[in-house]
Amino acid sequence: MQTLGRFNKGKSILSRAIGSRRPAIGLRIAPMIDLIFLLLIFFIVAVRWRPQENFLPLQLPTANAGTVAQTAVKPEPLVIQITPTDAGCLVQIGTSYAVNILSQNPEQGLASLMEQTRQCLLEQKRYATDPVEIICAGKVKWENLAQIYNILYGMGLTDITFQMTEPMKNDKSN
Repeated sequence: MQTLGRFNKGKSILSRAIGSRRPAIGLRIAPMIDLIFLLLIFFIVAVRWRPQENFLPLQLPTANAGTVAQTAVKPEPLVIQITPTDAGCLVQIGTSYAVNILSQNPEQGLASLMEQTRQCLLEQKRYATDPVEIICAGKVKWENLAQIYNILYGMGLTDITFQMTEPMKNDKSN
């Protein structure tokens, strides 16, 4: 029995020696490498590649020997003058067209303004990006000016500037 006791005692010493061994604390590299490769594949698939700049379509003008390159000159603005009348306002488009817009029924005058402006732009070979200058007399109603501006902007004319004129002051010096 003693042998059995010694055997049990030996077994308990062996089990204690094996059980007392704890695994070393550390990082497991294999799962970490797998995770890094998965992240790398994800970012490669999810990225949006932009085209290289040398592949963007661009046409440059060719230079001819003996000719001087002309710089881009901004064209003269199309002048639109607005003057007040008793019944509304008179719109002068350039030097060749005029439209009378009545305050009581402005829709017909605004439609005519759109057509006359379109014809003037075609005759003068202008583009929608060419400048337009509105010269407005001092007593023009704001409603008329806003409607005219909205029509011009609705036609695609975006480079619109205003020049406001002040009424002439009579100098009464005695």
